Amino acid sequence: MNLPSIPKSFFNGDCFDAYRILGAHPWQGDHGEEGWRFAVWAPGATAVEVCGGFDGWGAGIPLQKADTGVWSGFVSGLCEGELYKYRIHGADGSVVMRADPYAFASEVRPANASRLTKLDFSFDDSAWMERRDKCRNLPMNIYELHAGSWKHKPNSTQPDGSDGWYDYEELARELIPWLLEHHFTHVELLPLAEHPFDGSWGYQTTGYFAVTSRYGTPAQFASFVNACHRMGIGVIMDFVPVHFAANADALANFDGTHLYEYDSDVGHSEWGTCNFNYYRREVCSFLNSAAALWMEVYHCDGIRMDAISRALYWQGDPARGVNEGAVTFLRNLNHGLNERWPTGVYMAEDSTNFLKVTAPTRYDGIGFDYKWDMGWMHDTLDYFATPFGQRPDAYGKIIFSMHYFYNELYLLALSHDEVVHGKKTVIDKLWGTYEEKCAQLRTLYFYMYAHPGKKLNFMGNELGHFREWDEKRELDWNLLKYPFHDAFQKYFGALSRLYATQPALYAGEYDPRCFEWVASESRDEGVYAWLRKGAGQTILCVMNTQNTAHKKFPLYLTFPAGAEELLNTEAPCWGGADKSKPKALHTSDGGVYGRDYTLTVDLPAMGSRMFKLTPEAPRPEAAQASARRAAAARRKAARTQNARADAAAYNSRK
Repeated sequence: MNLPSIPKSFFNGDCFDAYRILGAHPWQGDHGEEGWRFAVWAPGATAVEVCGGFDGWGAGIPLQKADTGVWSGFVSGLCEGELYKYRIHGADGSVVMRADPYAFASEVRPANASRLTKLDFSFDDSAWMERRDKCRNLPMNIYELHAGSWKHKPNSTQPDGSDGWYDYEELARELIPWLLEHHFTHVELLPLAEHPFDGSWGYQTTGYFAVTSRYGTPAQFASFVNACHRMGIGVIMDFVPVHFAANADALANFDGTHLYEYDSDVGHSEWGTCNFNYYRREVCSFLNSAAALWMEVYHCDGIRMDAISRALYWQGDPARGVNEGAVTFLRNLNHGLNERWPTGVYMAEDSTNFLKVTAPTRYDGIGFDYKWDMGWMHDTLDYFATPFGQRPDAYGKIIFSMHYFYNELYLLALSHDEVVHGKKTVIDKLWGTYEEKCAQLRTLYFYMYAHPGKKLNFMGNELGHFREWDEKRELDWNLLKYPFHDAFQKYFGALSRLYATQPALYAGEYDPRCFEWVASESRDEGVYAWLRKGAGQTILCVMNTQNTAHKKFPLYLTFPAGAEELLNTEAPCWGGADKSKPKALHTSDGGVYGRDYTLTVDLPAMGSRMFKLTPEAPRPEAAQASARRAAAARRKAARTQNARADAAAYNSRK
């Protein structure tokens, strides 16, 4: 039987399409008979058979081993949809039935056989693919989604809600209008590669090339992506390149040896999973190809990579040193993805201070497009959880992010990790009474969307969800019956629309010239103010984090301007307490520290306001005063220079 050979790039660690050869594929036999060819990498095995429903899960069909360690063979008469496994006779004497590491589909858990599947999908998303962008100077507002618990079908009867799952096509029909209504630009799906345990949320993967069968077929998932693209929504896949589930039917100890995992104390993670061995080149090709599958076969728009800190350092511990093999793998992976899909978005969930995570690989960076700003998340939530009376001492937590923001290309994330395991949901973390939490939630999100950096929110954040997320239950959609929660989701949509339509909030956000603090020392008042500048536009953002209002709060600018209000978080339409009507504001002459113009604004308690600034011509008296100050400064500088010269001459005479 003439079967295709495995490319050298697979054994060099540079392969991005190993799934085209390995695994199960339709094939034609030597005499024209239709069937499927099988290929599995198991160099330590002493024998391998492919078994399935076609032989009643009996002795199976023996595969032949090549010098490369790949076992392959052909079985005629098989049909798409049939189940199969490999019986692996391991180097350690074990005989284990295993799922195909390169299978494209699987049985629904708890069953785990692989399923013969063709990848011949039809897309009509060419317009989207042509204009797809990394969004450096475009808005990126991501909705992080767990496909099984966003919403369930009505009248679900199973206690765990499993029969209430929408399939991928049904999910698209329900989800896309919600995304559009709230002005999300992308949806990021928690891992959809096959996994046995619902409670792992997909982060303990077994089938890296198989779209989970919980929610339908690979073709239905392709339809989901296509539908999103047709409505202008990007799809980002959560991907787990660090560790895999230790189940006996999957990758662990696959051929009776530690084939995919390390064979030392670093072989297992804190989650009880196995850590990938990045020093084995075939493993690198496996992971490269698994990431590439989402981009090539399913037209996905990006990859978010989980737990990168556990790859950069051994066991995620800087004290144990840098894992150079992992760093090289990540650099090569990002380089290869960018080379093949240059408009894709590749981002890292990384909590370390490792340098150049988002620097291009040509400059010895790791090559991610964005990195989650875990420091911003922790500092922001800590600050808003602080009692009002203690906030002056915590004032610097809000300012700190801008000290390091330009070191990397950061993405601001309030993700699923922040709303589970006793951490409370975002609104429930906030200090104060129910009414105070509601007001502060609007201001917290004002801060998030007015701060530089791309945005990501987990599903339910836009509802002001009080119950921690549970993968077995759908979101509490009944919250929309309550005035605050209905008003908040509308506020969230309006805030997202502002972000998407005001260029100063996204254009040039990674350029330090596009951000300027206006008030960053008002610790007792709890007030922060800053300018966002971009595309010829200037926006003033003012945030009051204390539970007292401030009348005529002065803000000092370097130019005279009119201020048109874009948003007041305490407006009555959002359930706020500020009954005043918006009015045009203008700077007055006079200021401090070289800022010669003052804008006074009223700040409601725990409220924030956003203004679009329009420069105005300076008044003659203001210009004259500015000229007098400049002349005085020049005279002072001249006196200082003359004094230094006299001192130097005196010292030389001595």
